[in-house]
Amino acid sequence: MIPVAKPVGDTGLLFEFGTEIDPTVFDHILALDHILADDPPIGMLESVPAYVSLLIVYDPLLTDAAILEGEVRRRIGRAGGPAALGSDHVIPMCFDDDLAPDLDEAAARLQMSPDAVIAAHLAAEYRVYMYGFAPGYAYMDGVPAALHLPRKAVPVRSRPVGSIMIAGGQCLITTLPMPTGWWVIGATAMPVLRPDAAQIFLFQPGDRVRFRAQSRAEFAAAGP
Repeated sequence: MIPVAKPVGDTGLLFEFGTEIDPTVFDHILALDHILADDPPIGMLESVPAYVSLLIVYDPLLTDAAILEGEVRRRIGRAGGPAALGSDHVIPMCFDDDLAPDLDEAAARLQMSPDAVIAAHLAAEYRVYMYGFAPGYAYMDGVPAALHLPRKAVPVRSRPVGSIMIAGGQCLITTLPMPTGWWVIGATAMPVLRPDAAQIFLFQPGDRVRFRAQSRAEFAAAGP
Protein backbone atom coordinates (compact mmCIF):
# COMPACT_ATOMS: atom_id res chain seq x y z
CA MET A 1 0.00 0.00 0.00
CA ILE A 2 1.68 3.20 -1.22
CA PRO A 3 0.54 6.40 0.54
CA VAL A 4 0.56 9.94 -0.79
CA ALA A 5 2.83 12.30 1.16
CA LYS A 6 1.83 15.94 1.74
CA PRO A 7 3.70 18.64 3.68
CA VAL A 8 1.92 20.15 6.68
CA GLY A 9 3.62 23.47 7.35
CA ASP A 10 7.40 23.26 7.80
CA THR A 11 7.38 20.67 10.60
CA GLY A 12 4.90 18.03 9.46
CA LEU A 13 4.52 15.40 6.77
CA LEU A 14 1.15 13.67 6.24
CA PHE A 15 1.01 10.21 4.68
CA GLU A 16 -2.47 9.50 3.32
CA PHE A 17 -3.31 5.83 2.80
CA GLY A 18 -6.89 6.19 1.56
CA THR A 19 -10.05 8.27 1.61
CA GLU A 20 -12.52 6.07 3.51
CA ILE A 21 -12.49 4.28 6.86
CA ASP A 22 -11.23 0.76 6.25
CA PRO A 23 -9.84 -1.66 8.86
CA THR A 24 -7.26 -3.01 6.40
CA VAL A 25 -5.99 0.50 5.63
CA PHE A 26 -5.83 1.26 9.33
CA ASP A 27 -3.81 -1.92 9.94
CA HIS A 28 -1.17 -0.61 7.53
CA ILE A 29 -1.14 2.75 9.30
CA LEU A 30 -0.68 1.12 12.71
CA ALA A 31 2.03 -1.20 11.41
CA LEU A 32 4.02 1.74 10.05
CA ASP A 33 3.42 3.71 13.25
CA HIS A 34 4.89 0.87 15.31
CA ILE A 35 7.91 0.53 13.01
CA LEU A 36 8.61 4.27 13.26
CA ALA A 37 8.37 4.07 17.05
CA ASP A 38 10.97 1.29 17.08
CA ASP A 39 13.19 2.82 14.39
CA PRO A 40 12.54 6.56 14.09
CA PRO A 41 14.25 8.50 11.30
CA ILE A 42 16.64 11.25 12.36
CA GLY A 43 14.67 14.37 13.25
CA MET A 44 11.31 12.69 13.76
CA LEU A 45 9.56 13.97 16.88
CA GLU A 46 6.29 12.02 16.88
CA SER A 47 3.80 10.19 14.69
CA VAL A 48 0.04 10.57 14.97
CA PRO A 49 -2.21 7.88 13.43
CA ALA A 50 -5.72 8.72 12.23
CA TYR A 51 -8.47 7.03 10.22
CA VAL A 52 -6.69 7.08 6.85
CA SER A 53 -3.42 8.89 7.50
CA LEU A 54 -0.28 9.11 9.58
CA LEU A 55 1.09 12.54 10.50
CA ILE A 56 4.81 12.74 11.22
CA VAL A 57 6.11 15.77 13.07
CA TYR A 58 9.80 16.55 12.67
CA ASP A 59 12.51 18.99 13.66
CA PRO A 60 13.36 21.11 10.57
CA LEU A 61 16.82 21.78 11.98
CA LEU A 62 17.63 18.07 11.77
CA THR A 63 15.85 16.96 8.59
CA ASP A 64 13.51 18.14 5.87
CA ALA A 65 10.34 16.81 4.23
CA ALA A 66 12.14 15.21 1.26
CA ILE A 67 14.68 13.34 3.38
CA LEU A 68 12.03 12.28 5.89
CA GLU A 69 9.71 11.04 3.15
CA GLY A 70 12.48 8.85 1.76
CA GLU A 71 13.27 7.42 5.19
CA VAL A 72 9.62 6.65 5.87
CA ARG A 73 9.08 5.01 2.48
CA ARG A 74 12.07 2.77 3.12
CA ARG A 75 10.32 1.61 6.27
CA ILE A 76 6.92 1.14 4.61
CA GLY A 77 8.20 -2.02 2.93
CA ARG A 78 8.63 -3.53 6.39
CA ALA A 79 5.07 -2.62 7.42
CA GLY A 80 3.23 -5.07 5.20
CA GLY A 81 2.38 -7.59 7.92
CA PRO A 82 -0.52 -7.43 10.35
CA ALA A 83 -0.54 -4.63 12.88
CA ALA A 84 0.29 -5.44 16.47
CA LEU A 85 -2.78 -6.46 18.38
CA GLY A 86 -4.35 -3.74 20.49
CA SER A 87 -5.74 -4.12 23.98
CA ASP A 88 -9.30 -5.07 24.87
CA HIS A 89 -11.46 -2.86 27.10
CA VAL A 90 -14.90 -3.35 28.60
CA ILE A 91 -16.60 -0.09 29.56
CA PRO A 92 -19.54 -0.12 31.99
CA MET A 93 -22.47 1.93 30.74
CA CYS A 94 -25.63 3.15 32.46
CA PHE A 95 -28.77 3.90 30.42
CA ASP A 96 -30.92 5.73 33.00
CA ASP A 97 -33.00 8.52 31.48
CA ASP A 98 -30.95 11.44 32.81
CA LEU A 99 -27.72 9.80 31.60
CA ALA A 100 -29.16 8.91 28.17
CA PRO A 101 -31.10 12.06 27.21
CA ASP A 102 -31.17 11.22 23.49
CA LEU A 103 -31.97 7.51 23.72
CA ASP A 104 -35.74 7.78 23.23
CA GLU A 105 -35.50 10.20 20.30
CA ALA A 106 -32.71 8.19 18.68
CA ALA A 107 -34.79 5.03 19.02
CA ALA A 108 -37.81 6.73 17.47
CA ARG A 109 -35.75 8.00 14.53
CA LEU A 110 -34.30 4.52 14.04
CA GLN A 111 -37.77 2.95 14.31
CA MET A 112 -36.54 0.77 17.16
CA SER A 113 -37.37 0.45 20.82
CA PRO A 114 -34.90 1.94 23.33
CA ASP A 115 -34.17 -1.59 24.57
CA ALA A 116 -33.34 -2.68 21.02
CA VAL A 117 -30.96 0.26 20.60
CA ILE A 118 -29.25 -0.66 23.86
CA ALA A 119 -28.98 -4.33 22.86
CA ALA A 120 -27.46 -3.47 19.47
CA HIS A 121 -24.99 -1.07 21.04
CA LEU A 122 -23.88 -3.61 23.66
CA ALA A 123 -23.53 -6.39 21.06
CA ALA A 124 -21.06 -4.43 18.92
CA GLU A 125 -17.28 -4.26 19.14
CA TYR A 126 -15.65 -0.88 18.58
CA ARG A 127 -12.14 -0.03 17.45
CA VAL A 128 -10.22 3.04 18.49
CA TYR A 129 -8.91 4.88 15.44
CA MET A 130 -7.68 8.23 16.66
CA TYR A 131 -7.77 11.02 19.23
CA GLY A 132 -8.94 14.46 18.19
CA PHE A 133 -11.05 17.57 18.77
CA ALA A 134 -10.52 17.65 22.56
CA PRO A 135 -8.12 15.98 25.04
CA GLY A 136 -8.94 12.30 25.40
CA TYR A 137 -11.62 12.24 22.69
CA ALA A 138 -11.10 8.72 21.31
CA TYR A 139 -12.96 8.25 18.03
CA MET A 140 -14.21 4.68 17.67
CA ASP A 141 -15.69 3.01 14.61
CA GLY A 142 -18.05 0.05 14.80
CA VAL A 143 -21.53 1.42 15.47
CA PRO A 144 -23.93 -1.12 13.89
CA ALA A 145 -25.52 0.06 10.66
CA ALA A 146 -28.95 -0.18 12.27
CA LEU A 147 -27.92 2.57 14.71
CA HIS A 148 -26.46 5.03 12.21
CA LEU A 149 -27.86 8.53 12.66
CA PRO A 150 -26.57 11.83 11.24
CA ARG A 151 -25.46 14.47 13.69
CA LYS A 152 -28.11 16.81 15.02
CA ALA A 153 -28.67 20.01 13.08
CA VAL A 154 -28.23 22.07 16.27
CA PRO A 155 -25.69 21.04 18.95
CA VAL A 156 -26.79 20.71 22.57
CA ARG A 157 -24.78 22.71 25.08
CA SER A 158 -22.62 21.24 27.84
CA ARG A 159 -23.01 17.50 27.76
CA PRO A 160 -21.27 16.11 30.89
CA VAL A 161 -18.05 14.12 31.15
CA GLY A 162 -18.59 10.40 30.57
CA SER A 163 -21.42 10.80 28.05
CA ILE A 164 -21.40 7.95 25.52
CA MET A 165 -22.41 9.28 22.13
CA ILE A 166 -22.97 7.99 18.62
CA ALA A 167 -23.18 9.64 15.20
CA GLY A 168 -22.93 7.86 11.88
CA GLY A 169 -20.67 4.85 12.37
CA GLN A 170 -18.70 6.42 15.22
CA CYS A 171 -18.87 6.28 19.00
CA LEU A 172 -17.17 8.55 21.53
CA ILE A 173 -16.93 9.04 25.30
CA THR A 174 -16.73 12.68 26.39
CA THR A 175 -13.88 13.78 28.62
CA LEU A 176 -14.86 17.44 29.01
CA PRO A 177 -18.25 19.14 29.25
CA MET A 178 -18.91 20.77 25.88
CA PRO A 179 -21.62 21.17 23.24
CA THR A 180 -22.21 18.34 20.80
CA GLY A 181 -24.51 17.33 18.00
CA TRP A 182 -23.95 13.63 18.68
CA TRP A 183 -26.64 11.42 20.25
CA VAL A 184 -26.06 10.68 23.94
CA ILE A 185 -27.40 7.20 24.66
CA GLY A 186 -25.73 6.46 27.99
CA ALA A 187 -22.88 7.32 30.33
CA THR A 188 -19.92 5.81 32.12
CA ALA A 189 -18.02 6.78 35.24
CA MET A 190 -14.81 5.21 33.88
CA PRO A 191 -12.48 8.05 32.89
CA VAL A 192 -10.84 8.00 29.48
CA LEU A 193 -8.70 11.08 30.19
CA ARG A 194 -6.53 10.41 33.27
CA PRO A 195 -4.09 13.29 33.79
CA ASP A 196 -2.40 11.70 36.80
CA ALA A 197 -1.94 8.21 35.33
CA ALA A 198 1.23 6.90 33.71
CA GLN A 199 -0.84 6.43 30.53
CA ILE A 200 -2.92 9.60 30.32
CA PHE A 201 -5.34 8.21 27.72
CA LEU A 202 -7.15 4.98 28.57
CA PHE A 203 -7.14 3.78 24.96
CA GLN A 204 -4.52 3.53 22.25
CA PRO A 205 -5.25 3.52 18.49
CA GLY A 206 -6.01 -0.05 17.49
CA ASP A 207 -7.58 -1.00 20.85
CA ARG A 208 -10.93 -2.77 20.89
CA VAL A 209 -13.80 -1.62 23.10
CA ARG A 210 -17.03 -3.27 24.19
CA PHE A 211 -19.70 -1.87 26.49
CA ARG A 212 -21.62 -3.64 29.23
CA ALA A 213 -24.77 -2.50 30.98
CA GLN A 214 -24.49 -1.38 34.60
CA SER A 215 -27.01 -0.38 37.23
CA ARG A 216 -27.39 3.15 38.52
CA ALA A 217 -26.07 2.00 41.90
CA GLU A 218 -22.91 0.66 40.26
CA PHE A 219 -22.55 3.85 38.22
CA ALA A 220 -22.88 6.00 41.35
CA ALA A 221 -20.40 3.86 43.29
CA ALA A 222 -17.81 4.23 40.52
CA GLY A 223 -18.14 8.01 40.33
CA PRO A 224 -15.82 10.57 41.89
